[in-house]
Amino acid sequence: MKNVYLTLCSLSSFLFVACSPSTEETKQPNIIYILADDLGIGEVGSYGQTKIQTPSIDQLAQEGMRFTQHYSGASICAPARFTLITGLHIGNSDTYGQQQRLKPGTQTLPRLMQEAGYKTGAFGKWGLGTDPNAQGIDDWYGFVDQTYAHYYYPERIWKNTEQIEIPENKGLRKDGHYGDISDGVYIHDEFTNNALRFIEENQEQPFFLYLPYTIPHLEFVVPEDSLNEYLGKWPETYVPPFKGNFYDGWGYAAVDAPLATRAAMITRMDRDIGTIMQRLKDLGLDDTTLVIFSSDNGVLPSKGGNDVEFFDGNGPYRETKFTHYEGGLRVPMIARWPGKIEPSSTSDHISYFPDMLPTFTELAGKPATIPTSGISMLPTLFQKGPQSQHEFLFFTKAIRKGDWKLVRENDTDELFNLAEDVGETKDLSKQHPEILAQLVQTWEANQIVE
Repeated sequence: MKNVYLTLCSLSSFLFVACSPSTEETKQPNIIYILADDLGIGEVGSYGQTKIQTPSIDQLAQEGMRFTQHYSGASICAPARFTLITGLHIGNSDTYGQQQRLKPGTQTLPRLMQEAGYKTGAFGKWGLGTDPNAQGIDDWYGFVDQTYAHYYYPERIWKNTEQIEIPENKGLRKDGHYGDISDGVYIHDEFTNNALRFIEENQEQPFFLYLPYTIPHLEFVVPEDSLNEYLGKWPETYVPPFKGNFYDGWGYAAVDAPLATRAAMITRMDRDIGTIMQRLKDLGLDDTTLVIFSSDNGVLPSKGGNDVEFFDGNGPYRETKFTHYEGGLRVPMIARWPGKIEPSSTSDHISYFPDMLPTFTELAGKPATIPTSGISMLPTLFQKGPQSQHEFLFFTKAIRKGDWKLVRENDTDELFNLAEDVGETKDLSKQHPEILAQLVQTWEANQIVE
């Protein structure tokens, strides 16, 4: 069943390319895809956040299209990135967890963009184990490893195929505590600086910029100029460090003001997105660039200083990252392209990470040669022509088909109707055993390869 489904999806993409005028109209636009890490759908102003300021992201929504039923491909970091980069749902991976590895010869989004004549850059967290340059990235700076990416003052980082030292960060952490970070290198800032450099260096040719920020993933730490925006706004509880395998025998460092710190981290990321948007305008690239913002999975649970309820990080949805309820899978997605995407528009089109590959490669004029799980979203983005729909969305422990969703957490099968119960409060498995059986059968036909 899996192969048949992938073939149908791929065929629909080919047919759309052949008959759609949109490919000729766009003429290889620049594409920027910005991915936050562990940002909840409720932590953005345009999705209802009131405490954390996100004016730049909110402006993207005002100038573009906001999606209300967009999903990650998985409820944790690395598997989600697998689905994004390959265009395949997670059932096509033979591993699941934080140690995803792309096999040699895997069809990847960056490589297809290269083949279409794009310059490709990625700055941030790769999380797929292999050398990003070997997977289609021309210009790379960031964390290849999933675990080391938890830290914002790392002592070393990858620049293309070379691991370079960051001497300013040597010795900043000791026994789970930070010393004076004022002269340290906050690695998030370097991701932004590299993105700005990449845009300027490639302004005369089409480029694909993948910007997988690590904010606001643990650990919680931010430079003082950002922290001061929120310090003292709310009562805080000190969070001590804890032992772990993440960083020289310690886990995350202590944080004095976790609420203010998380809010400040998100606002700092938002500020830098605003800087990137302004640079596009200054270079005259604004009208020829598609910008998309999203998050890799649902909000971080209340641990390490995070407080989901305080910030209402999962909005109206149930649970958080690591689970397969809506709060773990449904993520923000905003798309902006002046003159192409209608400003202040909203879409309830059901979509997820595998759709990015066929969408971007169609714009580039280089459709996938190997079948994918994704469906091009150009008809929705441009509001032109019929939009193909997914037969289902597949996840490690869930599947969505139309308004119905099967969740297989904790060795139980639950059935929800999302049109009537978006908070997944009422299990309907006993009332609709025939629908439950159908979804279980579809899920089992597409489950992870052992």
